[in-house]
Amino acid sequence: MRIRFLLGVALLSAGLLAGAFGYGAANLVPTFNAVPIDMRLHFHTELMKMNGITMQGAMAVSALSSLALAALARSRARNLAGTAGALIVTSFLITRFGNVPINGRIKEWAATAPPADHAEILRRWELFNDARTLTAVAAFAVLISLSMTQRRVDSAPVMDSGGSRPES
Repeated sequence: MRIRFLLGVALLSAGLLAGAFGYGAANLVPTFNAVPIDMRLHFHTELMKMNGITMQGAMAVSALSSLALAALARSRARNLAGTAGALIVTSFLITRFGNVPINGRIKEWAATAPPADHAEILRRWELFNDARTLTAVAAFAVLISLSMTQRRVDSAPVMDSGGSRPES
């Protein structure tokens, strides 16, 4: 039952994370690029205030549930859950060390003015955004794969590669 619950939590949180990043990459970034720079900077700054808590929460729940699942599972299931957890941690690290520092600069620009090289810096932010989106989507895909290959997850306290109880 713990395995099934953790898999459900991991799937839900990773799906929300991948969906949020995917929506941002597909809709917000093109919109950012279509509006005047001052509008983008102000909107980006306000968006980051909201995203700070929700996105960090989704990353934390996704990573912890995937890694807990890896600790409890066996064989192929352990490897898949561990891979998903590592991808989510990678997404967090890209965000923390790539996007967040640039977000701080964007906040300053919104209050003053962007520097001459702002387009290059914003392009780097978009590259980091694409990378974290890809790692989050990949983690979600790995968890979907895990859920589709597991049989009798609810009755197996610890899964083997076939998703059933190991022989005693």
